[in-house]
Amino acid sequence: MAVSEQAAPLISVERLTKSFDGHPVLRDVTLQIEEGDLVSVIGPSGCGKTTLLRCINCLELLDSGRVCVAGVALERQDRHSQPDRLFADQAHRLRAEVGMVFQSLNLFPHKTILENIILAPMIVKNEPKDAAVANARRLLAKVGLSKHENRHPHQLSGGQQQRAAIARALAMNPKVMLYDEPTSALDPELVDEVLQVMRDLDNEGMTQVVVTHEMRFARNASDYIVYMEHGEIVEISDEDEIFINPKDDRTRRFLRQFMETA
Repeated sequence: MAVSEQAAPLISVERLTKSFDGHPVLRDVTLQIEEGDLVSVIGPSGCGKTTLLRCINCLELLDSGRVCVAGVALERQDRHSQPDRLFADQAHRLRAEVGMVFQSLNLFPHKTILENIILAPMIVKNEPKDAAVANARRLLAKVGLSKHENRHPHQLSGGQQQRAAIARALAMNPKVMLYDEPTSALDPELVDEVLQVMRDLDNEGMTQVVVTHEMRFARNASDYIVYMEHGEIVEISDEDEIFINPKDDRTRRFLRQFMETA
């Protein structure tokens, strides 16, 4: 097992593999994402999209390959090599560069929205409470929730809760934001308010990777789109080209089926 660092691109995934119970979920995945890109990852359910995100954020331990985020890299030769203390420390450093927003919101129900946002900066980064509160209020304004800081999650709509979850992730000042189907649990009328926050972050230069079934968002907001199938990257293409003239028959078939059932 080796640990190394490099400066750019901001996210680099090289020959990444991951299996569960002997079933391959990611097969030799290689992907590079530059700083400031907004990348949508699409594909059928079970194709490895979420596992890719979780490996980038070290929520899942890669079996083999290399993952590098903001110059912090993890490398593993095979699934039998045991992570050592240096590897674990490097994984902690890597996670500090990444914010993640899940399909399930994971907000603490007994805490107010403001308390949810200040908790991690105060505990993990030892940020003084006054500074954490000031930053949280700035982020709540960014996501349009300034008037709701003293409400509890159950007092907010699903869209508002997801925007609060984005603000909470941003409070750790990440260099990269990852989203796992952030709108799939929302009513259709609430989807756009969450997607608009992501568009605004893109305009500010935040690097974002979004696993999504929102094809309209993927086409309109992405710098490019990654299509996955059976644990492999099939096609990486411009957001318009992949819809108008996909290069691979598998991409063409998926988009046709998806549009027919949407």
